[in-house]
Amino acid sequence: MKPDSVAMTALSSLGKQGAVCIFGTGDFGRSLGLRLMQAGYEVVYGSRDHKNSTLLPTGSKVMSHEQAAQTARVIFIAVHREQYSFLTSLTSALEGKVLVDISNNLKRGLYPQSNAEYLSTLVPGAVVVKAFNTISAWALQNGGLDANRQVLICGDHADAKQSVVDIAQSLGLTALDRGSLRAASELEDIPLQLFPMWRLPFRIAVGLLAAFFFYVLVQDVIYKGVTEGKDISFRIMISLANKAIPMVALVMLALCYLPGIMAAFLQLYNGTKYRRFPDWLDRWMLCRKQLGLLALAFAFVHVLYTYAIPIRYYVFHRRFTFTSTMIKENKTYEFDNVMAWRSDSYLAMGMLGFALFVLLGITSLPSVSNSLNWREFSCIQSKLGHVTLLLCTAHVFLYGWEKFLRPSAYKWFTPPSYMMSLVVPCVVLILKLLLITPCMDRTITRIRQGWERPAKGGTAGKDAKSSRPLIL
Repeated sequence: MKPDSVAMTALSSLGKQGAVCIFGTGDFGRSLGLRLMQAGYEVVYGSRDHKNSTLLPTGSKVMSHEQAAQTARVIFIAVHREQYSFLTSLTSALEGKVLVDISNNLKRGLYPQSNAEYLSTLVPGAVVVKAFNTISAWALQNGGLDANRQVLICGDHADAKQSVVDIAQSLGLTALDRGSLRAASELEDIPLQLFPMWRLPFRIAVGLLAAFFFYVLVQDVIYKGVTEGKDISFRIMISLANKAIPMVALVMLALCYLPGIMAAFLQLYNGTKYRRFPDWLDRWMLCRKQLGLLALAFAFVHVLYTYAIPIRYYVFHRRFTFTSTMIKENKTYEFDNVMAWRSDSYLAMGMLGFALFVLLGITSLPSVSNSLNWREFSCIQSKLGHVTLLLCTAHVFLYGWEKFLRPSAYKWFTPPSYMMSLVVPCVVLILKLLLITPCMDRTITRIRQGWERPAKGGTAGKDAKSSRPLIL
């Protein structure tokens, strides 16, 4: 009988609860065995020695590898690739078995061939399935919480994969078929990724923070030191930080909505939605959520800094000095109605903008967004998001007020720092205003519903790379 048919015959005798073998008694092997036993499986460990048997789940059995392989049809290989060599001596015992490779490497590109494919060459008579490598031992011990509930599976035999899917589902996990064993390399790279969707937003945040902080440092501290010989470097810790941080928050919030606007103009220009966006725009659009959450983090830090201002020594000193001077000179500080309106409006725009900003952050959480339908989610993240950007931009305008009219604000012929943070938000709001005009909005809606502008001399709107629609 062929190895494949032997394996398929063996699979037919394996039910939801039965014997499962695990090669390896490490952390993952012990955690997996415990979960399997809780789900009603009989667990048999294959080990070179029994010195770790006291650490294994109570009720499990420990045997030699060859003996353990005879007790079950599905065998989890819970050892590192470097230890696979012992499997070659078990070729006859593993004939027709389903080997579930759960291994990962220490770094990407360590071997030219994936661990699962390498395992299939060592034991050609067995059926190899790659699975459970994206689940941690901690997640198994704690019931597979949220982000660790999905088991990615790949293999060349449908029945073998289905047996592993049944086991995963009996453990309360969600299984996702990723195709043939060729996908094993991709699956093995997933645990090695470190916040892949956060890298670009983080670099943008660091770059903006460094640029804005240096700008306000030159305008405030260095300018005073050069022109007046004053040392006000103490302002770096709070005053300058509280200028640069909200600037970064506002610009990053605007950067969340700029790629969508650019995509809309590209669709208007192309006259179709069936044309791929540039790769850089695709990457930008995919990380909008991370950009927004980082912007919210900067806005929150700005709020904390603002609350700390009244208790600063510098502020106490200025108030005391100002009050003493007014008393000595027998002067009064008259109430300015315009300044009162400006101050209250400035604070109101800031508080409302921050409140909506927090709402955007909350609705981006999977537990919240999953409870919303697409129209509700789009309304909050798009329409309410632009309102948030408008309020935050108005907050900055009210902060600056008429400062841009003062020649003294242009130190070394550079514009005030707050003006620099308004460039991108104003561009986004103006472009969005153009897009919502009836003529342009009607055309964009038709394009996104599948309408295509007739092209000269041929069919319109189909890109040579792809004809799939792109959803904004």
